[in-house]
Amino acid sequence: MPFITVGTENSAPIELYYEDHGSGQPIVLIHGFPFNGATWEKQTGQLLAAGYRTITYDRRGFGNSAQPTFGYDYNTFAADLDVLMTELDLRDAILVGHSMGTGEVTRYLGAYGSDRVSRAVLLAPLAPFLLKAPDNPEGVEKSLFDGFQQAILNDRFAYLTQFCTSFFNYDENKGKLVSEEAFRAHWEIGARASAKGTHDCVDAWQTDFRGDLPNIDVPVLIVHGDKDAVLPYAKTAQRLQPMLPGSQLITLKGAPHGIPWTNAAEVNKAIMEFIGTPAMART
Repeated sequence: MPFITVGTENSAPIELYYEDHGSGQPIVLIHGFPFNGATWEKQTGQLLAAGYRTITYDRRGFGNSAQPTFGYDYNTFAADLDVLMTELDLRDAILVGHSMGTGEVTRYLGAYGSDRVSRAVLLAPLAPFLLKAPDNPEGVEKSLFDGFQQAILNDRFAYLTQFCTSFFNYDENKGKLVSEEAFRAHWEIGARASAKGTHDCVDAWQTDFRGDLPNIDVPVLIVHGDKDAVLPYAKTAQRLQPMLPGSQLITLKGAPHGIPWTNAAEVNKAIMEFIGTPAMART
């Protein structure tokens, strides 16, 4: 299993698990909370078939990566991504994030620039700023985030059931866009995550990304479902698109938060049309 070391905690290395397949122009896929890189399976096959090199990795605290007790903030997450980009010497890369993974994409481009990146795709994004504040009245009350963290502390596994229900709009989409088995598989992936990481990531959701946006100078595609019950469309994608001049917003009617799974055909079509022919094929 391939790992990249991004730090240490006491005597142990902090290692990120990643998978690197295919050849051609690299695409880095960054998963949502509280899952891991395996949840990209409906995208990686098509991208590989189209001639792209596909790279997935598990965020620290999740999947097969190390589970340290610190570093669950977007400055650290972006630094981890920078190590991956540098160690693999990725160039002309396309960054694709879903949900929490869009934070890595946004902060990475804001802090490290686009020397290694040609395009970005944000699926159900966090940005621009979820937390309600005097200069951000459209945000969500902090008490909601505090309630999530208390629910995780009280019974993380019960919280995961509630989260997956909202993730898929399960009551509405069970047996249609998502099976009981897929729901259970996502729950099990989430259950294997770090308890502390699961809790601490809720703080990261409250990150203000508005300062990163002016530094993003690559084409951006935003795809979001208008029935997203986790990151409401009106508070995220709809506000974000005007803040990224030249970006493209695709709204999936009736779609929930978990669009890489529930609306894979529409998501894949949007990504493929946005990124076009692989660079390897062009040359």
